[in-house]
Amino acid sequence: MKKKLALFYVLLASLPLAAQQKVSVVDRPAMGMMVNYSSYRAPLHGGRLLKLPVGKVQPRGWLREMLNRQRDGLNGQLGTVSAWLDKRNNQWLSDKGDHGWEEVPYWLRGYSSLAYILDDETLKAEAQVWFDAVLSHLKANGELGPSGTDGDPNTPDLWAKMPMLWALQTYYEYSGDERVLTAMTNYFKWELTIPDEHFLKGLWQSKRGSDNEWSVVWLYNHTGDKSILPLIDKLHRCGVDWTLKNDLPNWHGVNVAQGFREPATYYIYNGDDQMLQAAYENHQTMRQRYGQVPGGMFGADENARLGYTDPRQGAETCAVVEQMASDEMMMGITGDPFWADHCEEVAFNTLPAALTSDMRALRYITSPNMAISDGKNHAPSIDNSLRGMLSMSPFSSRCCQHNHGMGWPYFTEHLVMATTDGGLATMLYSESETTALVSNGQEIRLTETTKYPFEEQVVLKIATSKAVDFPLYLRIPAWSDQTAISVNGTPLSNLTAANGRFVCIERTWNDGDEVVLKMPMSITTRTWQKNKSSVSVNYGPLTLSLKIAERYQQRDSRDKEIVQDDSHWQEGVDAGLWPAYEIYAASDWNYALQMDGQLPKDIQVEHRPWPTDNYPFTLENVPLQFSAKGRQIPSWGMDATGMTDLLPTCFAKRSDEVKPLQLVPMGAARLRITSFPKADVKTRIEGCE
Repeated sequence: MKKKLALFYVLLASLPLAAQQKVSVVDRPAMGMMVNYSSYRAPLHGGRLLKLPVGKVQPRGWLREMLNRQRDGLNGQLGTVSAWLDKRNNQWLSDKGDHGWEEVPYWLRGYSSLAYILDDETLKAEAQVWFDAVLSHLKANGELGPSGTDGDPNTPDLWAKMPMLWALQTYYEYSGDERVLTAMTNYFKWELTIPDEHFLKGLWQSKRGSDNEWSVVWLYNHTGDKSILPLIDKLHRCGVDWTLKNDLPNWHGVNVAQGFREPATYYIYNGDDQMLQAAYENHQTMRQRYGQVPGGMFGADENARLGYTDPRQGAETCAVVEQMASDEMMMGITGDPFWADHCEEVAFNTLPAALTSDMRALRYITSPNMAISDGKNHAPSIDNSLRGMLSMSPFSSRCCQHNHGMGWPYFTEHLVMATTDGGLATMLYSESETTALVSNGQEIRLTETTKYPFEEQVVLKIATSKAVDFPLYLRIPAWSDQTAISVNGTPLSNLTAANGRFVCIERTWNDGDEVVLKMPMSITTRTWQKNKSSVSVNYGPLTLSLKIAERYQQRDSRDKEIVQDDSHWQEGVDAGLWPAYEIYAASDWNYALQMDGQLPKDIQVEHRPWPTDNYPFTLENVPLQFSAKGRQIPSWGMDATGMTDLLPTCFAKRSDEVKPLQLVPMGAARLRITSFPKADVKTRIEGCE
């Protein structure tokens, strides 16, 4: 018998590669028992994908450059600039402080993730000051952070503590500091003692309790202490109802970006599939009504309003990064590639344009169609009567100024995720190097070489000290319908209908094994029927905008004409180092796009040299440019408030002259027209609005 087995293994080793591996196309990663990272303990549900500890995914290429600029920009330097982060009399550092609300935890959760990913000693030391203070100033009843109320003196304000809990979770992943687990346990037990009538009531916390729920799940997965689980039910019960049919309990843009996922978080606790479905429906409801725009976001320039659905309406930078964080959490809960597709759509097309390229200034509201970025009050065209809603400023707002920093670090942390069957899943594609445990705890390194989303190929290379069996799940974007994959040069077959799903490769992996993933990009369009049948143009995961010459006008960021009153400087800061900018169009922008059937007429792609500074999200550097044709619409200009006017109807006169246009990826355009009217006469006759 032993001789027969030995002969079998010899023959097995001599078989070609295709016979030694299993390749399948699956909707979700398999559920398994080979778990190397904190997982969803019984009785919890869900958890198809598990986030790796902070720092295990190291960005390279343009994403590394993005984080370096963030370190040197506003997020990395904000502790020396913002009055809200002034250590003197700060309530997050001292029981006797006179200021301290959401700003510190908003900033710290992105800042700490950035510090640990970059392994930057200066940033890590600064983060440690705040974490030590929080963990050494715990109250006897278990409360952490500043005490405060939300209207009713008996109703504690829990909102600001929710982002601090997230920051503490990141700190624990990096440090293993047991004080975090103790502090969070005692805090949650204190929350359980608050009567329901005084729990989670008020302006922000009632809509954002899901953030608190997520932290309870995180802690239980680390400790197994079941005494805190009833808090999930209490948070769900006492917050606003995110399970309404065809409606939402609140239409504030940031609340929706955070709150829509609450039922999915509650599903982890109660296992009701209807809860999971409710989160999907919330996402869709917002986009059906106010998200008929490219770039992944929606029109809620503070609050979504009836009648304000044009692509000139925008999203707060807070909403952009909160949406990405929600997408990343939904990836883990559901294992659904849909959420990765959406996260990339927002990350590549909307987030970069919300900040200046040096990341030292940002914009409160960014829209798919915006031909001006100035400091004027544009109400009621946007739902905010303050100045500075559209200008680029280090003090664009008290919230976004501090909160924007989690966008790219959290994105980095979710590039590759672990699966519960001992494998890995490539979720968000970007050049990187991931160190992770697979199979029964063996460490490997997965190196990803690519310039995605600006090129079609991703090369994955395995480094391992010895051969190891594990499944590698490759997310195939929904737009990629011609995907080709090879392993060590041998093409895989049977990849039909893989887009929007995973290709799972199960095999014995050896040091130096290489997987090449090719996702050919093509020009596609999308018609937004609820927005005058305007059209947007896509190239793979990138949405394209009209290239508008940008004229920057530098302004003093202390000038109350262009900044909000709720932003304040620390004493002694050299404001000249932190200028604000207004951006004006230096070329015509009021074009309708000439179409040829479903595609822009004569559209061509031009591949340009990769930028020497590794930053592709500017008009000067972007490595892709597209030629198209269009006709001007002379009546399309600015409205009475000085803001980009609504999309013109198909009856608006188009110029007879057809002009050449240049389109660029949306994320590189700080000014842009992304939802285009159509130029051809036939469209104006058929289905004209």
